[in-house]
Amino acid sequence: MPNHVHILINPLLHESGKIYSPAHIVYTWKRYTANSINRVLNRKGSLWHEASYDRMVRDEREFYNTMHYIIKNPVKAHLVDDWKQWKGSYLNQDYVRMLDKP
Repeated sequence: MPNHVHILINPLLHESGKIYSPAHIVYTWKRYTANSINRVLNRKGSLWHEASYDRMVRDEREFYNTMHYIIKNPVKAHLVDDWKQWKGSYLNQDYVRMLDKP
């Protein structure tokens, strides 16, 4: 989306065997992407708002509904006619097949 980002992740395990916390994942993701974007734009400074909204997906149905909401968001906003046209989207191919089902 032009003014916000949706991500749906499955946290990885740390070497200690514990799951990375959502706060840690968001922090490192924001830091990496801000540095990368600022490098491309030849600028410095903050990029992302400090606040973010996150929530846990608790089952397969909620995962599918969340994924569907995220991927269809540019269509709902009338930015594209089909979710595949939105260049800012990435979706694992296993999930593409799920979305293409009626």
